[in-house]
Amino acid sequence: MVKKAISLFVTLQTLILISYFFSLKAFINIETAFLSSLFIIVGTSYAYKRVVLAKVESGEYVEERDLLEKIEDPYELYDDKEIDDTSPKELNLKEIVKEEKAKVKLLNVKNMKYGVKGGVSLFRLLPYLFLILGFIALKNNNILELWYYLPSLFAGIVAGSFISKEIFS
Repeated sequence: MVKKAISLFVTLQTLILISYFFSLKAFINIETAFLSSLFIIVGTSYAYKRVVLAKVESGEYVEERDLLEKIEDPYELYDDKEIDDTSPKELNLKEIVKEEKAKVKLLNVKNMKYGVKGGVSLFRLLPYLFLILGFIALKNNNILELWYYLPSLFAGIVAGSFISKEIFS
């Protein structure tokens, strides 16, 4: 799997290197944008994979129903739960509301730490820093060409997706 990812990266870098022979300005724009978006996608994939693995190892992950069950029965109407046939006058609505509120997962520090770990990881922040500084450097040196830069961002995103899929799946 890693060999496929490396060969894809080397092939794309070879194609980008060919642009150097046509124009140095185009090469710098293409390379900066491509590597920025590639690093962002790969770094994000790696950071979130680490978060998921940490959550699984901690035992906090609870297996949910499969996707087909969620689609066919989104409100769990056909589950094997007993139906309470008591009349509405006999029900204690305050207790029912308390029980249902207890089922709702609130945003707390314990749940939030996994999202923050994935969002604030150096594997995500450094590629974004590279993107911002690269863009600023191109703009300040008057070599930014959006005709080359924007399509290269897209190419980096696509390549990063394929590479992440090969490496982290």
